[in-house]
Amino acid sequence: MAGRIAKVGTGSTGTGARLRCRCGTGAGVLVSAPERGPGGPSSQCAGPGTGELEEARSWEGARDVRPLDGNVRRWTGLLLPNNPPYNAGAFRFELTFSPNHPHEPPCATLRTPIYHPSVDLEGRVCQPLTSHGHWKSATRAIQVLQDLLLQLDSPDLRRLLRPDVARELQERPEEFRRRAEEYTRLHAEPRPQPRT
Repeated sequence: MAGRIAKVGTGSTGTGARLRCRCGTGAGVLVSAPERGPGGPSSQCAGPGTGELEEARSWEGARDVRPLDGNVRRWTGLLLPNNPPYNAGAFRFELTFSPNHPHEPPCATLRTPIYHPSVDLEGRVCQPLTSHGHWKSATRAIQVLQDLLLQLDSPDLRRLLRPDVARELQERPEEFRRRAEEYTRLHAEPRPQPRT
């Protein structure tokens, strides 16, 4: 499986209940976690483990996963979707961990522009897995990335941040695919060569 990550936004579950997504947009939005400041959190603070980073680095759905600017609380990397219209490119993501991780969810953001109903123009993603109401402290960072990849490969019209794009996908799928492919061609990074 291959894929990319994005930031969470406001969405709805299959039952129609509204979610309060931590890094999303819309009603009930919570402020995203602060970045690690000078001196950083105390050494007793639960943070992402080295094993999680190594697991993400070896995952075939992503490439170049590493701490951002040497800060282990912020990861960056490339997600590699499997399915059209996004499989022609690679999408840069950032995963930011709160000082209270794993008790609070990480925040995923797509830094590469993408034409997708669940990703807004600022890269925030409607990802219920990382909402406060659904987050479980046993969830690993690699699961967040895998969920994001699955969402890119198979857009879920119940997880919306761009209703206009969702309407186009539903009513004019060929037009949606053409626009999404053009967006991918213009903005996505070249896909890295497969590992040997």
